[in-house]
Amino acid sequence: MESHEGPDEVIWDITYACPLRCVHCYSESGRRPARRLSEDGMLRVAEAIAAMRPHGVSIAGGEPLLIPNLIQVIERMAAAGLKVAVYTSGWLMDHDTARKLADVCDKIVVSVDGATPEVHDRIRGRQGSFSRAMRALTILDEVGAERPLNFGIDCILLQSNFQQMELFCETIAPRFGHLRFVAFGAAVPGGLASRARFDEHELLTEEQIKQLNDPGHAQRLRALAPASVTVGTTDNRILQMHPELVARGIVFNVLQIEPDGEVRAMPIYEGTVGNVLSDPPDVLWKRAKARWSDPFVTNALSGVKTMKQWAEAARLIDQRFGTTAVRERISRRPEFPVL
Repeated sequence: MESHEGPDEVIWDITYACPLRCVHCYSESGRRPARRLSEDGMLRVAEAIAAMRPHGVSIAGGEPLLIPNLIQVIERMAAAGLKVAVYTSGWLMDHDTARKLADVCDKIVVSVDGATPEVHDRIRGRQGSFSRAMRALTILDEVGAERPLNFGIDCILLQSNFQQMELFCETIAPRFGHLRFVAFGAAVPGGLASRARFDEHELLTEEQIKQLNDPGHAQRLRALAPASVTVGTTDNRILQMHPELVARGIVFNVLQIEPDGEVRAMPIYEGTVGNVLSDPPDVLWKRAKARWSDPFVTNALSGVKTMKQWAEAARLIDQRFGTTAVRERISRRPEFPVL
């Protein structure tokens, strides 16, 4: 069993500001204060992350491209030898930004949650977001023709877009000659995706999970996509941190940092264990690991088998470890509308 003496990866949600209103947003970005640090504060977080020496860093949000000094922040980590990936909706992408990102990033990922404007725009909560995402991919493709560039698509799977995976591979992927990958991952019950009605109507059914994990299904998707495009699928169950897997050392060995430097004990659940700007990295990691086997967490997750049960457990964990402010925010979440 691995000791997990430090995180393999770090995810930093650099801001909660966002032009979109995704129905499944785990961070509730665009609906809450951005909690963005000053430019100096961001650089200090970048240095703290570099000191942890993870294999890589993912910059997410919210929308990272809203950060004026984003390139400088990434440069600080890249200079320390870290591979940095940026996850974006593409809403704000332009050629200048794409070229600057290409200079400092190991990977650029555009979130696309529908192979058609109707599906994508409904899930992402803003009309025109599909065309913006396609424009961003076009820009990255043009930059990719100028220099080596690792860019691709990340699609979060819900019941309402599950049947579009083939369409992604057949019609979206071939549009961009330098596209490197398409990644399909099941939505997990974090944030807005943990809402009671959402778990029934949008989290994948057990039959869909079974199909997603079928090697034959993955092979069919790869056959539909251009040979130059890597296609990946995952049910994202590793994020659950089920007690049986934790006991065997099979964990999501990632440290997640909120915009202001607060560190989550487990990425998809509420509850922080300190701040990278004030607490030593080894202390933060020790506290995070302790949460994995906390009796309350173990009890909540031990009987989980279905996505609905996982959502119920997530709500319990969020209420137990979230601060008063977090619980108040949860109480204000709008009920998921069933059309």
